[in-house]
Amino acid sequence: MKKSLKDYDFKNKRVLVRVDFNVPLENGKVTDTNRIEAALPTIKYLVNEDAKVILMSHLGRPKGEFKEELKLDPVGKELANLLHRKVKKVDDCIGDEVKKAVDDMEKGDVLLLENTRFYKGEKKNDPDFARQLAENADIFVLDAFGAVHRAHASTVGVTEYLPSAAGFLLMRELNALGDVMENPESPFVAIMGGAKISGKIAVIENLIDKVDYILTGGGIANTFLKSQGYEVGKSLVEDDQLQIAQDLVKKAKNKGVILLLPHDVIIADEFDNDANYKEVPVSEVPVDWEILDSGGSNTIKEYTKIIKDAKTVIWNGPIGVFEFENFARGTNAIAKALAETDAKTIIGGGESAAAVKKAGFMDKMTHISTGGGASLRFFEGKSLPAVEAIDDL
Repeated sequence: MKKSLKDYDFKNKRVLVRVDFNVPLENGKVTDTNRIEAALPTIKYLVNEDAKVILMSHLGRPKGEFKEELKLDPVGKELANLLHRKVKKVDDCIGDEVKKAVDDMEKGDVLLLENTRFYKGEKKNDPDFARQLAENADIFVLDAFGAVHRAHASTVGVTEYLPSAAGFLLMRELNALGDVMENPESPFVAIMGGAKISGKIAVIENLIDKVDYILTGGGIANTFLKSQGYEVGKSLVEDDQLQIAQDLVKKAKNKGVILLLPHDVIIADEFDNDANYKEVPVSEVPVDWEILDSGGSNTIKEYTKIIKDAKTVIWNGPIGVFEFENFARGTNAIAKALAETDAKTIIGGGESAAAVKKAGFMDKMTHISTGGGASLRFFEGKSLPAVEAIDDL
């Protein structure tokens, strides 16, 4: 067990909190506040406990260089609106400006530091950079589930210099994902979509030992289909993964796991929402067309029935190009089926979470993870470096 917020007295303490404010920006404004909202319980708790709350996060991929468009100023404004209180933002995450701002803080104040990835030392987990991040604080709180699979200075390095605890968001994620992987109620269904099978081989291999069904879609299904001898035309396929796909089908069969491929798909003559498109059986994909949605009528009928009868479902990856309205039918149908089932439903972050939100079913899911990469690593059964680094009880 890891230490949590309840294990410390935060009164008048300087608390450095690693949050995940890696949110989408457009024209200098935050377009999706989900990750900011997810951090509010921890921030509000610390404020109410009379702590001095110092927040740090990364944003985007500045590759160790200052990028004006990746400053956290818009995030600070959105956070202040959501907290209904002033949030001071500084233009650095280490150095004299930060020290002065922290020295000027009163209990209950909230300070937002600048993008940690403006420094190369962040991703390198540089000890000196981690020390500088930690030197203005008394306690470190990790609440950025979306970053726990990375051993960076702001997630792992700082724990060498400060006592540490897990925030409410992180504990909620670990409990929800841990429960479904350790004590799933059967039938246990995994829906695996997304573009590439290569990033999810370890996940599928681990799940084969736990689930009753694996429903495939998206680019992953294309690779499975081609590995089974189907013509997939110009569809997205990883040809170097065909043997692995074959092996996974055999492994599932040997374990008694039902691994399903689409029966029918929506194909298009080009990769465009306005392309000509039609529904065909998977055995009738022309060589010059491509599969853009695994959600053909019969496929959705079968997948929906399995989901309806399930007790536990995890979903990682859309089953079509859901950003295109004409090819979102399958993904939307999966989201709707999950919203209507009585099963425990766990959404593995990233595009799956975006699809559920777009379909309007966020409040119908048992748990929507805030970390796509982190949840994938969890489903692989691998350790999360930043979680490992938190102080034990």
